Amino acid sequence: MKFVQSATLAFAATALAAPSRTTPQKPRQASAGCASAVTLDASTNVFQQYTLHPNNFYRAEVEAAAEAISDSALAEKARKVADVGTFLWLDTIENIGRLEPALEDVPCENIVGLVIYDLPGRDCAAKASNGELKVGELDRYKTEYIDKIAEILKAHSNTAFALVIEPDSLPNLVTNSDLQTCQQSASGYREGVAYALKQLNLPNVVMYIDAGHGGWLGWDANLKPGAQELASVYKSAGSPSQVRGISTNVAGWNAWDQEPGEFSDASDAQYNKCQNEKIYINTFGAELKSAGMPNHAIIDTGRNGVTGLRDEWGDWCNVNGAGFGVRPTANTGDELADAFVWVKPGGESDGTSDSSAARYDSFCGKPDAFKPSPEAGTWNQAYFEMLLKNANPSF
Repeated sequence: MKFVQSATLAFAATALAAPSRTTPQKPRQASAGCASAVTLDASTNVFQQYTLHPNNFYRAEVEAAAEAISDSALAEKARKVADVGTFLWLDTIENIGRLEPALEDVPCENIVGLVIYDLPGRDCAAKASNGELKVGELDRYKTEYIDKIAEILKAHSNTAFALVIEPDSLPNLVTNSDLQTCQQSASGYREGVAYALKQLNLPNVVMYIDAGHGGWLGWDANLKPGAQELASVYKSAGSPSQVRGISTNVAGWNAWDQEPGEFSDASDAQYNKCQNEKIYINTFGAELKSAGMPNHAIIDTGRNGVTGLRDEWGDWCNVNGAGFGVRPTANTGDELADAFVWVKPGGESDGTSDSSAARYDSFCGKPDAFKPSPEAGTWNQAYFEMLLKNANPSF
């Protein structure tokens, strides 16, 4: 999963707050979930009440990684990563099978983060994270994917969920409409996202529609069209009550509030005032409000602990030298920023550096990309250890 910049402009992206201590609003149960059904008020910041759950799938990956580290001090730090709340990616129909096992150990004060990510023709502007469903398979997306997830969330009404809806999808329609693959995917993206918003609009769910990041929709020419694209789909879904706003920087590298911005000296910086994610969510948020859509945000800080590593703002694949960023917290210092969260599981690859692979994307072979790297989603032990060593704040 990645991003591609505006076709109309050149390629255009850390707070050190401690993790928040959220106050449980319900008693912790001995078994998973709460004693009664959960009702989330999406007009409020639910991350002030709930702690992002450290899902057991990522925990297992991290614990295995720690066992493989010979340096005892580093291994001990690695084990601490397993306790960090992270989103679980439901990126194939098969991987829906990960969901119910991940709900076996969720205390009442935790919220389970899920990434909904399987649109037909997924990620139309890149090869590394193309999905399983082909353009035209929207019925499969609805019945075999979204409907199945909805059934599980309804069956676990005593558990709270926060959903990131289809990373990269709607932003690609704003900036990559010149690509045939995105033209072919457009109607399916819009109808698919709207269907997801309708079906997953449940009392125990809060949703954030993905809005790329400041180096993508933050360009002056992209702000208003981007907001209108998201708001149009939101409205076509019936303006679902459980949509809280947007997710940004998913699997990204942008700093939260770095001044001056990482690419503020670039020759085209005058065309993008959103030089960090704080500026972006407030600038884009104003456009969303004008377009008639909720505008609060969650920001992925999972791998943005080190900046100044990319040659260009558009370089998205396995950035070399990166480090884990701020742990999940609702203490953001910004009214529109609900929480810093870890959406991308640090250690899972963005894409392969093997140029002979069918899903090879040239961004994964760039000079600032870590090599060697395996296929997208596959564990990369060396990259995980690098993120750990460069973590800011450190473990």
